[in-house]
Amino acid sequence: MSESDVTRDGVQGARPGRQAPTGAHADRRRGRRGRGEQPMVPEAEFSSYYGKPVLNKPTWKPLDIAGYLYLGGLAGASSLLAAGAQASGRPGLAAPAKLGAAGAISLSLAALVHDLGRPARFLNMLRVLKPTSPMSVGSWLLAGYAPLTLTAAATEVAGRYRLLGSAATVASAVLGPAVATYTAVLLADTAVPSWHEGYRELPFVFAGSAATAASGLALAAAPVAQAGPARRLAVLGAALELGAFQAMKRRMGLSAEPFEQGRPHLLLRAAEALTAGGAVLALIGGRDRRLALAAGAALLTGSAALRFGVFHAGVASAEDPKYTVVPQRERMERRGR
Repeated sequence: MSESDVTRDGVQGARPGRQAPTGAHADRRRGRRGRGEQPMVPEAEFSSYYGKPVLNKPTWKPLDIAGYLYLGGLAGASSLLAAGAQASGRPGLAAPAKLGAAGAISLSLAALVHDLGRPARFLNMLRVLKPTSPMSVGSWLLAGYAPLTLTAAATEVAGRYRLLGSAATVASAVLGPAVATYTAVLLADTAVPSWHEGYRELPFVFAGSAATAASGLALAAAPVAQAGPARRLAVLGAALELGAFQAMKRRMGLSAEPFEQGRPHLLLRAAEALTAGGAVLALIGGRDRRLALAAGAALLTGSAALRFGVFHAGVASAEDPKYTVVPQRERMERRGR
């Protein structure tokens, strides 16, 4: 067989410029030339090398990082609730919200540092502020937010320096929404399919989850006579969390499949039931202390189950190559059309 009998694609007997196009390339050529060329070979099926995942799965420790996601949300929303309670003259609600925010952010930082291995690694992230990096922005956000919550809690416990404590409470409330949601941006910025594909709705899911967690803590710890804002926040947070999560799954297509399988499915179904049930109890419980405690426990547990479910679903999507390859192919075909 002479060299002229072989094309640049290695097909015997073909002539340059006469190969049958396939896939998106065929669609483009049909659009340009108005001809009805048809693919002569089927689309190739993807496979991974020796069955290995296309992506390296996250090496984060589930308890540390899922706990960090949960506690950060609890802290951020609690600061917002504390500022509202302080402004509306509800000291019985403001005090547990301030203490909850300080305790949650301290545990969240401890979980993050434990996963990193040593505190110096967290401090190294503060050497440079990189606005395009969610991890860099989040590190600086935590570095500014944590001292404010600790100051607000310390002045509350001491009963002194009220002006300083009030200022710290307001400042922490300003940063609170960002603390509650930046972890969603952090996850969506990775290549993990079930996190990355949810980039539009995941911040709203985490915002709702943070609100339900903070309201759950307040319902469990605050006097029922002053817990009205917490009850309303529970209902709003549950509606946002459940609605945004369902919308996210519908839009994500194949990448939402890991949310419906195995451990993530069990955790997320439990989260839905606990969050919805807790919101209903908060709404109808009124000033019944037992119902308030039950609602608080359900909301706190449901928010934690959501964060752990999202975490494990992302790990599962990174382990299976189809969640990386198939959506990527679909995006390329849409661009080609």
